[in-house]
Amino acid sequence: MTGDAQATKKRLLDAATREFATYGIAGARVDRIAASAGSNKAQIYHYFQSKDGLFDAVFNAIVANTVRDVPIDATDLPGYAGRLFDSYEAHPEVTRLATWHRLERADSQAPLESILASNRHKIDEIARAQRDGLLPTRYAPVDLLALIVHLAALWTATTPEYATLVVTHSRAHRRTIVTDAVAALLKP
Repeated sequence: MTGDAQATKKRLLDAATREFATYGIAGARVDRIAASAGSNKAQIYHYFQSKDGLFDAVFNAIVANTVRDVPIDATDLPGYAGRLFDSYEAHPEVTRLATWHRLERADSQAPLESILASNRHKIDEIARAQRDGLLPTRYAPVDLLALIVHLAALWTATTPEYATLVVTHSRAHRRTIVTDAVAALLKP
């Protein structure tokens, strides 16, 4: 029975990820999520309490997966940015969900602890590397992390109109721009 419950929750999370990435929190419909997952709305409310609870679960899973799959290496921040870029390219739904989160949750919800914890850890790693003399101190750790994260997401966060201007840029070229830009930030 536990395996069935876990499988159902996974199907619901997968369906919700697609739905929220496409329609945002306000536009997502639990009936579509349930149908896509081969489940029913009652199970969504049973497992996640609400549509907002389901979104939180989706976002927490994305944070956990990103932290697991792309751990920070404060001694190689250009490499870290490149791996983040790779992750965003492989999972465009992450950028879309983050955008919906910023648009629909910025002023109305308490911050998700998974995001706060992840950011604290990364900031601590950067601060430690700065104290150890492995990174320049030109930028505060929190600012350096923000620059890295946003540079890594640069190409997935541009408007479609801008994307047409760089259509000839290969994925490898876009990645190199990201890693080179982060390396430039670290020059004394």
